Amino acid sequence: MLVLGLLLMAGAAAFAGLLIAYNLSGGPDYTVTLLGSEPFTISTLGAFLGGIALTLIFGLGMWMLLAGTVLARHRGKKRRRERETARRATTERDELAGRLEGSDGSADASDETAGHRRPSGHRRQWLRPHGHH
Repeated sequence: MLVLGLLLMAGAAAFAGLLIAYNLSGGPDYTVTLLGSEPFTISTLGAFLGGIALTLIFGLGMWMLLAGTVLARHRGKKRRRERETARRATTERDELAGRLEGSDGSADASDETAGHRRPSGHRRQWLRPHGHH
């Protein structure tokens, strides 16, 4: 959306600039010269309506550019929120796992430093199928 908006704005501005640069002679009815060719003859009303159309196209391009920027910023904030939520969930999971290990007596309090715990091996009794010892 950003690129399309930018292209519309640039195209409308370039077209209007070329029309102005190549047609400074004026007159009630005159032939438009654009890049060495004469594609059409235009009246004063036609030039006025053409200017309005170019302004609308330029405005549409500007709107698309701004909407794309706002959308990209919104997506970035959403991603940051999701990452923060994931970090909190991971921290909470690690704290609960540390408490569980502490209640089993398998982890020492000295192993935990600043909220981090040392990874422990699997508890083999959890991996055994039922009925087999």
